Amino acid sequence: MNDFIAVLTHGRKLQGAVKELSIDELEQVAEKLARIIENRKEKEAAAFEAEKARLAKIEEITRQLAEAGLSADDLKSVAAPKVRKNSGQKRPVKYKLTDANGEHTWTGIGRMPRVFADALQAGKTLELFKI
Repeated sequence: MNDFIAVLTHGRKLQGAVKELSIDELEQVAEKLARIIENRKEKEAAAFEAEKARLAKIEEITRQLAEAGLSADDLKSVAAPKVRKNSGQKRPVKYKLTDANGEHTWTGIGRMPRVFADALQAGKTLELFKI
């Protein structure tokens, strides 16, 4: 891609690259490039207007805060505390089965352990193992 940009932005390299194109092909390329440029201008104008509107909203809110005798620091002090996920904590165990091989537990999430699946096939219900 960098080679393409180098050719496109350098006059002599571009002239050498397109020397085998006909006039009609060059005009088609010019039309496509003009459309690309026009689209880019429209997007930049829309982004500029959006930023202008955003700044106007900020100015309006700042003015309202000043009229109310408040500052942005006042808002930060009453901002809702961040809610953390219980990362690092294990899920609570919902099912427990004790057999000859020991005690088996399962949270009820994910693939069912083989011990529980065998017990269910033997005719038991999951409710029997619920904690």
